[in-house]
Amino acid sequence: MNFHEFEREKIFRGIWDSVSIARPVPYTLFTFGDSDLEYYLIVDSEQPHQPVEVSRGVVKVARPVLITPENSHPEFRNFFEDNEFGGMVDFLMSRTAAFSNLQIENHKQKAELLSDSVEEIVARLNKTLDDQDEDRIAILTAPYRLGGVAVLKYATDRIMESAAGNIQEFREKGFLP
Repeated sequence: MNFHEFEREKIFRGIWDSVSIARPVPYTLFTFGDSDLEYYLIVDSEQPHQPVEVSRGVVKVARPVLITPENSHPEFRNFFEDNEFGGMVDFLMSRTAAFSNLQIENHKQKAELLSDSVEEIVARLNKTLDDQDEDRIAILTAPYRLGGVAVLKYATDRIMESAAGNIQEFREKGFLP
């Protein structure tokens, strides 16, 4: 028995569970073509009573038109500011999901909301999105330095939720038996 792998999985699970999707979206990804996953990301400050970081972004999930050996593995771009968590993506892919043939790119920009409370920002954003009848923008939260993990969790959640419907559409179009 390899206890090192168990310890890595335990650490990963703790990191994964520390981020959340405070406002999920009910839509699945397109079976054919690109999908955009819009979000607000709220990252807690390093020190208590300091402003939290709020950004708005979109994850673009692209499926290649032709599958070749060069594009048969997933590509994740712009999820982490440094490579500290880069190995986590490989760990996730090897343990829990097969996202072959996808290109997943994160585009992030700063938003104009300020507060020292993650909960206050979530409440304000929820009210704003409800007032606008907006149901395609998620709200994600994360502890300091784990914003990329929250975005990764959101993207993988949407991909996994979409799989059954995408496979069914492939069958209906005659691409699968």
